[in-house]
Amino acid sequence: METLEVGGGRVLEYVVAGPAGGTPLVLHHGTPGVGMVLEPLVEAAAKYGLRFVTHSRPGYRTSTPQPGRTVADVAGDVSLLLDAINADGFVTIGWSGGGPHALACAALLPERCRAAAIVAGVAPYDADGLDWLAGMGAENVAEFGAAATSVEALDAFLAEMGADLKNVQPADVIAAFGDLLSAVDQQALRDGLADYLAESCRASVSHGYDGWRDDDLAFIAGWGVDLASIQVPVSIWQGDQDRMVPRDHGRWLGEHVTGATTHLVPGEGHLSLMKNIDAIVAELAGA
Repeated sequence: METLEVGGGRVLEYVVAGPAGGTPLVLHHGTPGVGMVLEPLVEAAAKYGLRFVTHSRPGYRTSTPQPGRTVADVAGDVSLLLDAINADGFVTIGWSGGGPHALACAALLPERCRAAAIVAGVAPYDADGLDWLAGMGAENVAEFGAAATSVEALDAFLAEMGADLKNVQPADVIAAFGDLLSAVDQQALRDGLADYLAESCRASVSHGYDGWRDDDLAFIAGWGVDLASIQVPVSIWQGDQDRMVPRDHGRWLGEHVTGATTHLVPGEGHLSLMKNIDAIVAELAGA
């Protein structure tokens, strides 16, 4: 893990893995989460000559909080990160809460972003024709209900939820995520993702809840991103067994992101969808 000064007294933590000189594949992590190595993605990236790059968004772990940040703000941080690793063009993946941030990069860094993949990414909160909460597990309904009520209500919710994640272990993850996990996602955790998710969750709240809170507030506010303006290739990947980000979010994005290629994958959930990582990266690499 390295750190980068990005101005205004802020620092970002980031990690790079894979072939030196390869085109960066920038991963935007979920909510809550941190930038950390995801081995299957590092391996898939290397297979196609790509260099894995990820950072913790402001407020997560040692990345300095940025109160009031918008989804669009990520583009400036990614641009500075690319400069720091001496890279120009890049491709990007946004998983879950990282989805909007990958779309921001596609929209706002068209001279550098060559392609984007949105894996189980959320749609805008005010998306016309989308019932945003429909199909979400009870924990997400409560979380975003709190976010829409007030900052104080959201802080209270995250303090309670975060207390369960501070010391969560792989064996505890299924219970900790409760109604958010479909059967196929529970199996994905048993098959190996539990270690990654537990470590990411612990790290995400290790320095407080600023990153998590500011992610949620950014999701329900205006993103500052014009989806119809995107000109680079975008692929949308979504499972129909997802209780964190239901399939209609992926369908809506596919209909509203200019030129998007949509993959609605039957039988997959929020986590199990990552079994398709080789296909996801192959499409990015070929863009």
